[in-house]
Amino acid sequence: MTDANTSEALEQAFREILQAERYGSQAEIVLALAEKGFQNISQSKVSRMLSRFGAVRTRNTRMEMVYCLPEEFGIPTVTGTIKSLVFDVSHNNHLIVMRTSPGSAQMIARMLDSIRKSEGILGTIAGDDTIFIAPKDEKEIEDLTQAISEMFLENDRYSSE
Repeated sequence: MTDANTSEALEQAFREILQAERYGSQAEIVLALAEKGFQNISQSKVSRMLSRFGAVRTRNTRMEMVYCLPEEFGIPTVTGTIKSLVFDVSHNNHLIVMRTSPGSAQMIARMLDSIRKSEGILGTIAGDDTIFIAPKDEKEIEDLTQAISEMFLENDRYSSE
């Protein structure tokens, strides 16, 4: 088996494991991969794969926190559907706070992280329904908040008041 075939097989097994929505830790994913024949996969490799595929931790139907994949692989884009998940964008002159529907914050934060440097975002922290966004420059926070609002809010519901 060539490295390319091994890599493809690993990615397929990884997708199948996450689609099961049963694994709540990276260590559990390592064990599940080992059961599928991938014996030398480290937790750091799993961490990189989770990041590359945009996997997020969310609640499954049994209300357990598990890793799962977004519907599309790769970096998601802002669509009308995504826009309906964001309720509010505001700031306090230091941080920008986004309120989202439950379970959506990590996916949206990932999108923000993918564009962060070009848009002036230093980094994000996401919970279940709230995202804290640190701007690179607090002097530009109003413009950054407006830009994020235009990307994510339907009908640009942000107001600077």
